[in-house]
Amino acid sequence: MFGQDRVNLTRDVEASMVPVGDKVTLLKGEEALITQSLGGTFTVIVNGNMFSIAGREADALGREILLTPAEQAGKAETKEELEKQIWDQMKTVYDPEIPVNVVDLGLIYKCEIEDLPDGGGRKVDVAMTLTAPGCGMGPTLQQDLQNKILYVEGVDEVNVELVWDPPWDREMMTEAAKLQLGMY
Repeated sequence: MFGQDRVNLTRDVEASMVPVGDKVTLLKGEEALITQSLGGTFTVIVNGNMFSIAGREADALGREILLTPAEQAGKAETKEELEKQIWDQMKTVYDPEIPVNVVDLGLIYKCEIEDLPDGGGRKVDVAMTLTAPGCGMGPTLQQDLQNKILYVEGVDEVNVELVWDPPWDREMMTEAAKLQLGMY
């Protein structure tokens, strides 16, 4: 959802600064302009700066708490189920400026799952690109992907790497993404 809705924060809330991804605390009573709510994440502007707030923190915006698919799913029984949960989670990550998730945009080139040596969980390695090498949203998208994949029960470590080969082009998008962006 895109829109312009002004709210006052009902409590202190952790947010990620866009585009750098640094964690900050926004304070109770500050005015926030909600500009987007997609994938269980809210994009807001506070004091002229853009931030991302997780859906599980939505009550600070006076909204209903939104849980990601992984937060709702519980522990996967098989590696295939775990992989599906991870891909479903990645589909909740949106560029704050584009209303299409990073999977449907064709930005995810690799997602590999491996057991950690100590047997205590799994590590996920993701290779992703951006629509343009100069895109300033890279750190934000990397951090959002890492955070959301860590919500998947059984995942203990995540590495998200930005890659540039092959270069992204519009043909990497799903048909649904092209339709949504009016590219037909």
